[in-house]
Amino acid sequence: MRADLTLCAACGVEAADPLPSVCPICEDERQFVPRGGQVWTTTGELAESGRRIVLDEVEPGLHSLRVEPRTGIGQTCYLVRTSSGNVLFDVPPYLDDEAVAAVAGLGGIDAIVASHPHMHGLQVAWSEAFAGARILVARRDRSWVQRPSPHVTEFEDEAEVLRGVRVRRVGGHFPGSCVVTFEARDGALVLLGSDSISPVAREGWVTFMRSFPNYLPLSAGAVRGIAQRVADLPVERIYGSFGQRTRQDGARAIAESAERYAEWVSGVHDDRVGHDDEPVGHD
Repeated sequence: MRADLTLCAACGVEAADPLPSVCPICEDERQFVPRGGQVWTTTGELAESGRRIVLDEVEPGLHSLRVEPRTGIGQTCYLVRTSSGNVLFDVPPYLDDEAVAAVAGLGGIDAIVASHPHMHGLQVAWSEAFAGARILVARRDRSWVQRPSPHVTEFEDEAEVLRGVRVRRVGGHFPGSCVVTFEARDGALVLLGSDSISPVAREGWVTFMRSFPNYLPLSAGAVRGIAQRVADLPVERIYGSFGQRTRQDGARAIAESAERYAEWVSGVHDDRVGHDDEPVGHD
């Protein structure tokens, strides 16, 4: 693999050419430029530091991919394995020959879908490593693609990635933020929600945010819109960006979590936060 591929050290997204002074993805309000300033790195430097891709089977037909030690945002990515081919959902910010061999041993990659620009990782490098695997990008987020490639294909609101694997735009986090669904080996519908529909610590619930590192919420209308865009799907299990998951009754979790979130940001429960009718600063 090439050792000279440049990426942002903070978000792990491959860099544009010519190299900008600041990573556009980190400069946006949803992410951040580190206090010490912009830092670029290369695949060669990461290899020398001992980075590697760790693959684990999380359920039959689904493997997770993580970079260790943690790199960039530190996302967990997923390889969906089907009888019609394999799909990489969200893209690691690292790649080496060992990772290529390991993924090839699982059937390779036929298509790549990043849920949103924070998860683009080294998507062009991964595509090129697997004979130009098709990269699907939501049209509304196409301007965020940092490294052009002839393998990038736009979709509007929904597309069949491979037979049995579909991508659907839900918006919210980014205008083009999307999720992927597929039928698991046990017949359940699995949703890869990334940062769009994100499982939380409490079992059976998910959340929605404009920015996780900067704690920017979404409006009630935006969250209800996300839930509505998947309301027709009998989702059972949900996987998020950092290995968290909802193990059952995912459709209920989405609907009830969205309504709870919408009520809180709308002020429905303000009587429960200790406020009274006195103006701020009253003596």
